[in-house]
Amino acid sequence: MAKKQSFGDKVLRQKADAKRMAKVVLAERKDNGHIRFRSKMVDINDVKDELKASRG
Repeated sequence: MAKKQSFGDKVLRQKADAKRMAKVVLAERKDNGHIRFRSKMVDINDVKDELKASRG
């Protein structure tokens, strides 16, 4: 039989932290004209700051 997963405070905290993350995809144009995409996980509160930093 499979072992049942326990949903303690630690597991619920990890799930809540994962829901607070946003995936940001940034596009960069290389010298040869090709476009490169980078993705990173950012906290929801820092999304606007990350987008401003990528533009500047």
